[in-house]
Amino acid sequence: MADSNMTFSIAVDNTDKVGQELIDACRRALEICGGKAETYAKINCPVRTGNLRNSITHEVADDGKSVTVGSATSYAPFVELGHIQEVGRYVPAIGRRLKNEFVKPRPYLRPAVENHLTEYKSIIENELKK
Repeated sequence: MADSNMTFSIAVDNTDKVGQELIDACRRALEICGGKAETYAKINCPVRTGNLRNSITHEVADDGKSVTVGSATSYAPFVELGHIQEVGRYVPAIGRRLKNEFVKPRPYLRPAVENHLTEYKSIIENELKK
């Protein structure tokens, strides 16, 4: 009499699929976090003309491992970090002479990130759970 027991074994390797899903989840989380940080930076940004605030953007890196939030305006770092200036120099863009030697920093980018780390962590965790 023939043996009626049969064993089948199928090997399935989903490593690539799981890896891609992880990359996609990270990219989604960074996009959401970047959008939130951009919004917070715009709320914190000092406004004279609106140019600086309107220039704030975010971009997820091509490798999907980081997000950058910032502004491409030439004076953005001076607003964020403060700066020294030449008292008495006439500046046509503002139509007046400079009165103060040091302009205090008015951070808007750093607080947009640092003050919301718990929220960003939660966003990342939620995207990885999907």
